[in-house]
Amino acid sequence: MAKMQRNTVLVVLSFFAIYFIWGSTYLWNKIAVTELPAFMLAGIRFVTAGSLIFIISKLLGFSLKITKQQFKNTFIAGFLFLTFGNGVVVWALKYVDSGFAALEVSAQPLVVLLMMRVLQGKKIQPMSIIGVILGITGIFLLVSQKEVIAQEGAILGMVLIFICMLSWSYGSLFVGKAVLPKNFFVNTGYQMLTSGLSLLVISTLFGENWTSPVTWSPKVLWSMLLLVTFGSIITFTAFNYLLRIVSPEKVATSTYINPIVAMILGWYFLNETITVQSVMASVVLLTGVYFINTKKSLTILSRFSGKRIPKKISDQELPH
Repeated sequence: MAKMQRNTVLVVLSFFAIYFIWGSTYLWNKIAVTELPAFMLAGIRFVTAGSLIFIISKLLGFSLKITKQQFKNTFIAGFLFLTFGNGVVVWALKYVDSGFAALEVSAQPLVVLLMMRVLQGKKIQPMSIIGVILGITGIFLLVSQKEVIAQEGAILGMVLIFICMLSWSYGSLFVGKAVLPKNFFVNTGYQMLTSGLSLLVISTLFGENWTSPVTWSPKVLWSMLLLVTFGSIITFTAFNYLLRIVSPEKVATSTYINPIVAMILGWYFLNETITVQSVMASVVLLTGVYFINTKKSLTILSRFSGKRIPKKISDQELPH
């Protein structure tokens, strides 16, 4: 595919999207999950976003036809990334602060690296080993805080988020070999729509109490609108645009910005506490992620692009 023409304004706006909008999704999810059942919330978000992506794709002249194998793989990828990976994170936000969740999730590149070592026998480079040590230290500092552990359900929330990171990490490895639709926008649409429908089925099985949007409070309506339009469609499009315009390691810098944005927004809008130990944990953990991202190159598939590209272990697989 020919390289897309670089547009400075679009590049700046796209970086703003992956830095600040993705960091804001934790706040929006936290606000919405205080009133809505977690799986219903996530299901509606992805069904709506996936449907809109299909409509936009048709307007742009993209073909929605895919093979049975591609459909199967998009379903699996959607389950690993969105049904389980994102849906359970939203559920966990009932028990932990949004900033805490974002910081814990930022350790996902560490989990990918270790999973590649265990499942694929990939050798970990010396500088990446330093990153692993720093990452584990940062996680320990984060989860060992008495102020956090004392909160009701906090340990459950931490465990749920960690399990989600395992799901996303395995999904990262899965899509590296899977046959997916070549058009990243269509690929995204299938993943979102299938995962959204799966989440609504899970919501029904869990007996969640569905409510009509007309009964939602204004802040929840705004949160859902922002999650669908900005958090799902616009930011994912910006992400894929940047992958084709700038180097992957530059796109990976959002790994370091997202949790900071989430922590500040959670503190400002939800009165979430930012402890000194959380700040120390964030510095240590994100430094570890920096070592991993910059010193250990991988060839894995972007969950949306549908083509193999060399890139770093980055937040490109995070459940925003």
